[in-house]
Amino acid sequence: MGTDIIKAGVDERGIAEVVVDCPPVNALPVAGWYRLAETVERLGRDPDVRVVLLRAEGRGFNAGVDVKELQADTGHTAVIGVNRGCFAAFAAVYDCAVPVVTAVHGFCLGGGIGLVGNSDVIVAAEDAYFGLPEVDRGALGAATHLSRLVPQHRARAMMYTCATASAAELHAFGSVFDVVPADRLRDRALEVAADIAGKNPAVIRAAKEAFNGIDLWDVKRSYRYEQGFTFEINLSGVAAEVRDTFGGRTDGEG
Repeated sequence: MGTDIIKAGVDERGIAEVVVDCPPVNALPVAGWYRLAETVERLGRDPDVRVVLLRAEGRGFNAGVDVKELQADTGHTAVIGVNRGCFAAFAAVYDCAVPVVTAVHGFCLGGGIGLVGNSDVIVAAEDAYFGLPEVDRGALGAATHLSRLVPQHRARAMMYTCATASAAELHAFGSVFDVVPADRLRDRALEVAADIAGKNPAVIRAAKEAFNGIDLWDVKRSYRYEQGFTFEINLSGVAAEVRDTFGGRTDGEG
């Protein structure tokens, strides 16, 4: 994994910008998920940071995990690593002491849903689309986070059929804050982040903690429960069969 797969910086306003850049489709290896988790956690602990903006370079926001890494592993080390790495990254976004704004363009699939579903504010490009293609990859997971983005029955249909939802649809559901042309995405996300950064930081940090405290369900426990089924289908050998017949595509799973 290249040393620059996750880039981060903090500007004078206290906006921490975290950029994922893992060609060709931002499908992260195990180490990448851990690197992302560590970066977001570190920035949240920084008293000078008032908000985190998470975005990506390239063709799309995130295509989940690196399926090739799973295919290359003859045992269960990779799937355990994926489970734990994704859990760490999703939890880091949710538990970050300051709000996390995600800027989504292109595809947001698998693990990308976990990141976006656990974030606080979502700004999307007009070309953004969201989905869980896990069933076609021999995996499960992130239904917890998809259910924070779309209504319950839509989430079930999307999981079972691997259908996607557009940015416009999520905006209509109320889960996406704003939808803008792709060339305006970063600027608009920075505008939203700057609005948050301009508030009293102690109040904003308290608001983030309060919102997490009144959530309707424990997203970490819920996702961990889902992961048990992912591991179960891997142990049975079914997951490998599905991955091997999928055609070796480079997009990911969550």
